[in-house]
Amino acid sequence: MLTLCSVLCLALAGACDKLPSRPKTAFNADSAFSYTRQQVAFGPRVPGTPGAVKAGDWIVAMMKARADTVIEQRWTHKTLKGDSLPLRNILARFNPKATQRVLYITHWDTRPVADSDPVLGNRNTPIPGANDGAAGVGLFVALGDALKKVPATVGVDLLFVDGEDYGASFDPPYADVLLGSQYFVNHLPTADYKPIYGVLWDMIADKDLNITQEPNSMRAAPEVVTRVWQKAAELGYEKYFIPKPYQYPVTDDHVPFIEKGFHVIDVIDLDYGPPGPDGNPFPNYHHTLQDTMEHISARSFQVVGDVALALLMDG
Repeated sequence: MLTLCSVLCLALAGACDKLPSRPKTAFNADSAFSYTRQQVAFGPRVPGTPGAVKAGDWIVAMMKARADTVIEQRWTHKTLKGDSLPLRNILARFNPKATQRVLYITHWDTRPVADSDPVLGNRNTPIPGANDGAAGVGLFVALGDALKKVPATVGVDLLFVDGEDYGASFDPPYADVLLGSQYFVNHLPTADYKPIYGVLWDMIADKDLNITQEPNSMRAAPEVVTRVWQKAAELGYEKYFIPKPYQYPVTDDHVPFIEKGFHVIDVIDLDYGPPGPDGNPFPNYHHTLQDTMEHISARSFQVVGDVALALLMDG
């Protein structure tokens, strides 16, 4: 005989894998999971592909229904190979007249090659990007739901950046990666745009959620790291937001902001997969064809969504 919990979990087909006892905020993890699934259903969201066009249009439509203002930034990037890459940033603004603002960032594109896939024959195939791309979108649209119902105490900017994961190398000068964040910091909404702080949310829905403190973030904005991890602790999420440094600095979309003097940190679980005997994820689904819906969870969305929303309610 099935219990009520079993019935609900079967009905959600994987989305329900032991949520926290109850949400700590108005954030709806099941909605975030559903929005993520809708992104993945568009196929790989590689810049310049039909999947990217459909996904970008969907993000714009969803945020126009939730935010006060939606701004698109469109431009063409010339790649190292000489290709013309059409790109699009999407900025959803809540209470745009507020001078005190918080900036949240996520990337919505997916990597054009699964260059870390264990199967050599798969390595030229675009990744599905459930966690690495779609999860951040799901988080932000669900945050939009909550902010539409109960406004934050500050102005909020949700920035979806494009072209984070296109190129082969994440070394300076970041020729074909971090493209949307580089474009944004050089084309700000206003000349005096300076949020109180910013948080990049990337790869935040891993079933085995372990978010440690990224070293570039700790160096550039330790006060923001402290604020985020303290809020997680207040909510009872110390198990998932672990107050220790990650093993090495991560080059991600926060770096162009840091280089321009913004206090922006990276909240990321780069160890994507179940822990192996040595504590490292095995297998690691990052940049592989295994970055699929079955490897993310509504539980993780609830944890991260509660922290993200609670920070905005505090100002």
